[in-house]
Amino acid sequence: MNDSKLMNRAADNVRILAASMVEKAKSGHPGGAMGGADFVNVLFSEFLEYDPENPKWEGRDRFFLDPGHMSPMLYSVLALTGKYTIEELMQFRQWGSCTPGHPEVDVMRGIENTSGPLGQGHTYAVGAAIAAKFLKARFGEVMNQTIYSFISDGGIQEEVSQGAGRLAGHLGLDNLIMFYDSNDVQLSTDTYEVTSEDIAKKYEAWNWNVLAINGNDPDEIRKALTAAKAEKERPTIIIGKTIMGKGAVTAELQNFEGKCSTHGQPLSASGASFDETIKNLGGDPTNPFQIFPEVQDLYNKRAAELKKIVAEKYVAKAEWAKANPELAAKLENFFSGKTPEIDWAGIQQKAGIPTRGASAAVLGVLATKVENMICSSADLSNSDKTDGFLNKTHAFTKGDFSGAFLQAGVAELTMACVCIGMALHGGVIVACGTFFVFSDYMKPAIRMAALMELPVKFIWSHDAFRVGEDGPTHEPVEQEAQIRLMEKLKNHSGKNSMLVLRPADSDESTIAWKLAMENTCTPTGLIFSRQNVANLPAGTNYAEAAKGAYIVAGSDENPDVILIASGSEVSTLVAGAELLRKDGLKLRIVSVPSEGLFRNQSKEYQESIIPAGAKVFGLTAGLPVNLEGLAGANGKVFGLESFGFSAPFKVLDEKLGFTAENVYNQVKAML
Repeated sequence: MNDSKLMNRAADNVRILAASMVEKAKSGHPGGAMGGADFVNVLFSEFLEYDPENPKWEGRDRFFLDPGHMSPMLYSVLALTGKYTIEELMQFRQWGSCTPGHPEVDVMRGIENTSGPLGQGHTYAVGAAIAAKFLKARFGEVMNQTIYSFISDGGIQEEVSQGAGRLAGHLGLDNLIMFYDSNDVQLSTDTYEVTSEDIAKKYEAWNWNVLAINGNDPDEIRKALTAAKAEKERPTIIIGKTIMGKGAVTAELQNFEGKCSTHGQPLSASGASFDETIKNLGGDPTNPFQIFPEVQDLYNKRAAELKKIVAEKYVAKAEWAKANPELAAKLENFFSGKTPEIDWAGIQQKAGIPTRGASAAVLGVLATKVENMICSSADLSNSDKTDGFLNKTHAFTKGDFSGAFLQAGVAELTMACVCIGMALHGGVIVACGTFFVFSDYMKPAIRMAALMELPVKFIWSHDAFRVGEDGPTHEPVEQEAQIRLMEKLKNHSGKNSMLVLRPADSDESTIAWKLAMENTCTPTGLIFSRQNVANLPAGTNYAEAAKGAYIVAGSDENPDVILIASGSEVSTLVAGAELLRKDGLKLRIVSVPSEGLFRNQSKEYQESIIPAGAKVFGLTAGLPVNLEGLAGANGKVFGLESFGFSAPFKVLDEKLGFTAENVYNQVKAML
């Protein structure tokens, strides 16, 4: 146990570095970082177990930061561990630096998650805790980890925190410890102006172990963390009352702590004095970017302790591996990121079924062949057909994580974030399902999955207005256009930030799932139909779907018109083409499950499918923009321009023009 004087000195060092980073950048959030410094100091210098030499060690504890604006706090404490240099701290928020304004996942430097949108970071921690439970149920003590998280007032208020709290308590995630930095101040107001709820009682109602402490007292923090580690039934929230801008003073040396103005701007712009604050905290304002010798000694001591702790765990793992060679090989394989071999050609699909049913058939195979796959649904497993997976396993319950299905409840954003957390933890392959229209609830998480380049599989059923009698509230119209924008956006690696696939029939659905499982570097969106869909013409080479767009009928060298669509509409084009051929027209029908994949093919291939200058007719159950980029200047796209109506789907097809007859009329008018 380290004495309080040294611990306070180390926390002040974090405060100085954090405030100095913001001051030098002339931008950022110093106040919260200064208040939370005591907790991260105790956590990193005494509790967090990781291997400094092997940051990707699968058995490590993990720390998830929710308030990304408090990145100066995280970078500073990681500098004490040797993961960042002083020079790198000085480049905070600058072009090309490794210290951006909000942390971006970098496990080699100790950053487990990208954070920024409040509420998501600690929900990732819930997912990581579930993944850890899943792996411990299969591999035992070698995967006995603690997942830590840090949340602020803003994160507590974001709606996603309600789902995260409910789910973690319901599942009894005793391997999850969250510190709530309760400083009563947020960006533009004091918290009392926006909320009067009893946070402790709320978490107690969710079956959390609730501990309330002085969050700036290292002895109380240590005691709380020790008690939380000993808890064996519930997740723990440590409500730490902290001081915003702890240590801040004015030029006249008046106390300037607890001020809202220190939240989101440099101290010198807040009314405090940067120089006097640094002096007050024991630093040198002429050279504030320093690690005090005694603080460096503290962290060197912890590094030595970690070396011993990790060595003992590696020995235990080696003994376990010797006694359980098959399990050891399986554990290594789980974390390799490799997807097991699947006999995709052997998956039998019924003709003319809804593509959600085809997805269920694939999921049934994956549930038995991919041992580290976890599937989830937002209370829709029997409708989005993720029950194809569930029927081959069972759902997680408190104390039993031997299954592989998460019943997330009616909480799409929570589910998406939890699945992201599982993916961040590693060792598991994750998929989650709901209705496509409810992807609206998930978009903030989908965006973060894309930013972090995580291969979460998003399963969306009920893909169009053919939801029918449910009416426009449940009929996705603009959703496909929104999701497909992610195919056009590049990630840090220069790849499409998301793979989006809307298969045209049951057999193309198998290929879509194959592509999704092979995509290990970005999220995948799989969009499936509720209604029956006629299969594509006999002889269709479904393997070509991997190119994003391919010819499924009428491969004339010089077609009069090329008909393009994705999903259910392809079969409507096939029916319309029969009428058009009676007029002597030469036609080509192209299925486009993914424009993003198609655009990644060679120019020669793209030209061979949709030649420049060709007359193109596109049919989409969404907004015309879905296909306008492919239709080109000589083309026309028929799509929806309203939210839809309530009626049986065949009536809607007729009323809205999604019929063979209207394809005929539209193409004839275009020509």
